[in-house]
Amino acid sequence: MTKVEFLDLPAQYQSIKPEIDAAMAAVVSTGGFVLGKTVADFEQSVAKYAGAKYGIGVNSGTDALYLSLKAAGVKPGDEVITTPFTFIATAEVVCWLNAKPVFADIRPDTLNLDPKKIEAAITPRTKAVIPVHLYGQAAEMDQIKALAQKHNLKIIEDCAQSLGASYRGRQTGSLGHLAAFSFYPTKNLGAYGDGGLVLTDDEALYNEVRMLRQHGQDKKYHHAKLGMNSRLDALQAAVLSVKLKYLDKWNQKRRELAARYTAAFSGLAGITPPVALDHNVHIYHQYTIRARDRGALEERLAKRGIPYAIHYPIALHLQPAFEFLNLKEGCLPEAELAAREVLSLPIYPEMSEEQQDAVIAAVKG
Repeated sequence: MTKVEFLDLPAQYQSIKPEIDAAMAAVVSTGGFVLGKTVADFEQSVAKYAGAKYGIGVNSGTDALYLSLKAAGVKPGDEVITTPFTFIATAEVVCWLNAKPVFADIRPDTLNLDPKKIEAAITPRTKAVIPVHLYGQAAEMDQIKALAQKHNLKIIEDCAQSLGASYRGRQTGSLGHLAAFSFYPTKNLGAYGDGGLVLTDDEALYNEVRMLRQHGQDKKYHHAKLGMNSRLDALQAAVLSVKLKYLDKWNQKRRELAARYTAAFSGLAGITPPVALDHNVHIYHQYTIRARDRGALEERLAKRGIPYAIHYPIALHLQPAFEFLNLKEGCLPEAELAAREVLSLPIYPEMSEEQQDAVIAAVKG
């Protein structure tokens, strides 16, 4: 039986081992482990790659979202509109600021935030909107930007899954006021631990996030504001700098694997492959299908030893953590249906055709 991993990070490491080892050794030999030139160079490299002016390395994608919201001026009592179909961090950070997450439903095809549902959710308290570029595909940013401009809202892109994805020729991370990235190890560009980054074109926002990530310090031992400790380690920046050179190649391989999956599943009863819009470059952080009978599919995959994941089984408005919002089942039907149907299949650049064929055969039963 062909062994299939859901993601094979050791194989990725072996493919670039000499470069990774040398980069880490260089940091260790200097003793500069926190911020410094290694981090600054990486920040600039990602900003250039994504088409933004400024990059600020932080401790995690969650911190990147939180610091972006705080820099954008979100305060207690404000409202922030986002999707209920995402990882909890997207909405959790809103609550950290004693603001209120307001959920708008998703499009049934891309599973991204539906711009048509955003406007109805806007109130005088709305301060910002967080579109998530889910699974590696950009949200409908032209419509979201038009709404933000009309209602004077800040846009914070959640790019945790989308580094390298583009929308109408522009990279995600360059489409809002601020953008938050995650370098969690499983991401298309993954660190060897936690890591995150904020991008912006606004110098004032850049200076604010830089200050906030280091205890509100604007110069040594002078703390202009209350901030936090959220700095990207130099070792992680060194690893990520090596990997960044390979990101386009790896993303292209994911796209090729995704196309092969989609060709195999098109027309298959009960299975809906992911939809990639023509004006988007989808980088398939996840290859997520919809299954009318997910339970039966899970049984088939388990029987053949094929790993899978469900991103995400419970829409956020139905999570116990958000009970205080008093949102009941049925109020966001597209997100709820997606949560019952989605299933992510193995996809990673090192995946062989033989491994993919084993997955395809299991899905087909």
